[in-house]
Amino acid sequence: MTALRPERESGAAYGESFTDSYGDAGDQGTSYGQQPYGASGALGEWQGGEGYVAQGQGAGGYGAGGYGADGYGSEGYAAESYGADSYEADRYGTGDLGGEAAATPQEPYTEPYIPPPDDETVALRIAEPPAGESITASAASSAASATRTPTGGRAARRKAAKRRHGRHGGTRQESEAAEGGSEAARAPLSRVEARRQARARRPSPGVLASRAIGEVFITTGVLMLLFVSYQLWWTNVRAHAQADKEASSLQDDWASGKRNPGTFAPGQGFAILHIPKLDVVVPIAEGVSNKKVLDRGMVGHYGEGRLKTAMPDAKTGNFGLAGHRNTHGEPFRYINRLAQGDAIVVETQDKYYVYKMASILPVTSPKNVSVLDPIPRDAGFTAPGRYITLTTCTPEFTSKYRLIVWGKMVEERPRSKGKPDALVS
Repeated sequence: MTALRPERESGAAYGESFTDSYGDAGDQGTSYGQQPYGASGALGEWQGGEGYVAQGQGAGGYGAGGYGADGYGSEGYAAESYGADSYEADRYGTGDLGGEAAATPQEPYTEPYIPPPDDETVALRIAEPPAGESITASAASSAASATRTPTGGRAARRKAAKRRHGRHGGTRQESEAAEGGSEAARAPLSRVEARRQARARRPSPGVLASRAIGEVFITTGVLMLLFVSYQLWWTNVRAHAQADKEASSLQDDWASGKRNPGTFAPGQGFAILHIPKLDVVVPIAEGVSNKKVLDRGMVGHYGEGRLKTAMPDAKTGNFGLAGHRNTHGEPFRYINRLAQGDAIVVETQDKYYVYKMASILPVTSPKNVSVLDPIPRDAGFTAPGRYITLTTCTPEFTSKYRLIVWGKMVEERPRSKGKPDALVS
C-alpha cells in the first residue's frame, strides 16, 4: 500500500478533518473526505465512484486528492478493482458495501446436507455386491478375507493357522506356489554367479566321505543281520530237515536189512541217539567232520585217528560223541541240564544200549582229550567199563571251551524184546 502523504494545501488541519470526518457533512478539502463511514454512501460507493472513495471519502484526503482521482483515480485502484464489477459486487450481489443494508455483510445461511434415512433398517447389514459383480468374485473376496492374518492374541492366531490346514498357516501348495512365484520373479543369474551357486550346492569332500562311511556301516549292519539270521534260524531249519531224513532212511534200511553191523564210512549213519529228558532224537554218523556230519544236524562218533573211541557193542571202552550246542540243529544245546540217573539211549540195528548219566564237567579246554580215555579219570571212573561221553562247545554261541557229560551203561536190550523202559515211559 502507498505510504502516507502530507495534507493537501486546500485541506484543513488534522483536527478539523477528524471532526468533520465523523460529522454530518465533511469538507471536500478535509483529510478524511466529505462524508463519514456512517453516512449514506460513505462506503457504499467504493466500487461505483471514480476514485478509491470518490464519493465515500470525499474529494480531499482519501478522496480526489488522496486515493481519489489523483491517487488511484477514477480509472485507478477502486474503479477497476473494486468497481461495479468487482469482488464485492459478485460476492454480495449489491454492488456496494455502503448503506444500511450492507453495513455488516454476511454469507447466506445454508442448511447442512443430511443423507436420507435408510428405509430398510437402521441396523448394520452387509452391503450387497454390485449387479455386475459375479458370485465367483464374491467368493474369492471372502476366501481372501478368510486367509487374512488374525488380529487377536497368540491363541487366536494359532487357531486360525490350524483352520488353514497347518500350524504355521497356509497349505503346502500355497507355500510352494509362493516360492515358485518368487523364483520366477528373480532376474536371471549370470554365468559366473550360476557356477558359484552350483559349487556352493555341491557337497564337500568331507560330506561325501561321511556319506560313504555311513553307507558302508549300513550295508555291513544289514549283512551281519542276515548272517545272524542265517546262523540262528536257517541253519537249524535245514539241519533238522537233513537229520530227520537221515533218521528215516536209517530206520527203513534196518527194517529191510540193507545195512549190516560193522565198520562204517565217514559221514555214514549207523545209530540213533535218544535223550528222553531233552526230547532229543538224532542220528549218529561216523566221524566229527563239520561238513559231512555236524553241520547236517547229526551227532558224530570219534572213530578216526588218535581220538578213535570204542563202539557201543564193545565189551569195554568209551563211546565218544560230539555235537553242536548252537546252530545247525543244536542237538546238545541243553545237555548241561542233565542230572545223575537221566537216561541216554543208543539205538542200533539190532540192540538198544541204555546209559545212566554219571557226572558232568562244565568247562574244560578243547585240548583236553583225556575225557575220551577208555577210563575217563575226570568222570570219577577207576575201573574198565562201558562208558559214553558227550562233548560240545561252551559258553553258548562260542567255541572257546568244552562241556563234557559222562554216562555208564546199565542195560543192553535186543530190538526183538522191544523198546527199553526209558523210551516207553
